[in-house]
Amino acid sequence: MNCVILQPSYIPWRGYFDQIRCADVFVFYDDVQFDKGGWRHRNKIYTPAGPQWLSIPVKSKGHLLNALQVKDVLIDWSQNWIVKHWRSICQNYARSPFFNEVSSMLQPFYDSHPETLCDLVIPLTIRISEFLGFSTRFLRSSDISIGGSQTERLVNIVKANSCSHYISGPSARSYLDETQFASSGISLQYVVYDYPEYAQLHKPFEPQVSIIDLLFMVGPNAAKYIGTDKD
Repeated sequence: MNCVILQPSYIPWRGYFDQIRCADVFVFYDDVQFDKGGWRHRNKIYTPAGPQWLSIPVKSKGHLLNALQVKDVLIDWSQNWIVKHWRSICQNYARSPFFNEVSSMLQPFYDSHPETLCDLVIPLTIRISEFLGFSTRFLRSSDISIGGSQTERLVNIVKANSCSHYISGPSARSYLDETQFASSGISLQYVVYDYPEYAQLHKPFEPQVSIIDLLFMVGPNAAKYIGTDKD
């Protein structure tokens, strides 16, 4: 069985969902250090003016935010961000072919009020995966209490879930100790991000945007632009 371990992210791009597609077991790596400059709480949509950031504000007053684990990051509800995000999504995709279907799927999350970042982005990611037709089993690393340092911990998580194949993004080549996977009898694969273009509302084609751009444009056919067969 295939295993993927990735940090939770807000409406991530299709490369993230490609890894979900390939996984029998997908572990949200939520008990690692939060990176404020990363993708945990923000992503981009495509607008007439180009890509636009949608960022979830998180609480940082009184502590060092980057010292927190991802699972402990609290959403800052003193700002009316969720209404603004939903308004931006609706305004920019109202003319898309599958606006009604996809907006109906997304809207419950933009009507919610979870306390933590993970309690918003993880269920949202799972719901999008279901929309795409993926049957992946999801776990949170904080729920399975498996230790180890760096690569060792990843190997331990893979083994604990009875998987023998680990799939990773290409940037991990720079820090993974591949010998630890080999010595544990786990094969290792790096995803190649090579996806077909699809019709967008604006030009030129922009691949580095949230998965919701693809969903609004091609609806139920979105999985065909990510991949259909497990590697």
